[in-house]
Amino acid sequence: MTGKFGSYFRVGVLAVVVSFAGKSAIAQDLGKGLEAIERGDYQAALEDLLPLADQGNAAAQFFLGLLYADGRGVPADYQEAARWYRLAADQGIAQAQFMLGAMYAGGMGVPADVTEAVRLYRLAADQGNAQAQFMLGTMYFNGTGVLADYQEAARWYRLAADQGIVRAQATLGVMYAGGMGVLADHISAHMWFNIAGANGDEMGQNGREEIEKEMTSADISMAVNSARTCMSSDYQNCR
Repeated sequence: MTGKFGSYFRVGVLAVVVSFAGKSAIAQDLGKGLEAIERGDYQAALEDLLPLADQGNAAAQFFLGLLYADGRGVPADYQEAARWYRLAADQGIAQAQFMLGAMYAGGMGVPADVTEAVRLYRLAADQGNAQAQFMLGTMYFNGTGVLADYQEAARWYRLAADQGIVRAQATLGVMYAGGMGVLADHISAHMWFNIAGANGDEMGQNGREEIEKEMTSADISMAVNSARTCMSSDYQNCR
């Protein structure tokens, strides 16, 4: 399973495992449907998940939304996807809140409504959903659905960056380089650019090269060491 669907499926499985930890009976009921998705038998997954979803099982509702959004086992139907995501989101599934927020942001299956997108992103971000934290940071950075606020943007980007969201790491580099919502700090900028670049982000690679033109060799060495410490600690010990 590859691509965006596979990524969202894996994130969704993790969210469900966390949400239903200790509820082995529910997890077992979901198992057949999730195994069917994993092996690419989406029709079987629908047959397994739909009865659970109709009974109010939030995890099954989320995965049905994912199948309808991506057209797996059924024709793609954003309205139906949004309906299932909403049912799961209303029960507190953070990944469903994030996905429904993205649908409102893009007007996919629902009327475009950036204010509602922000509300949903915030619900998910407050539960620690890294994708929602990144998108909420972007909404504050651009002033979309909220008043532009670079400090708030930097706060959410940092939370997402600490969970490994690469574009959040690169954007923090931009913010430290320009003193946007944070004190201008070339060492921190280089560190975040370097981390993002090491994770394959072109903006991070280019930003690192540009910021080095304004830094001393000693500062570059300090920034490289900071990046190494940050990455080796799984983003838990960063400047």
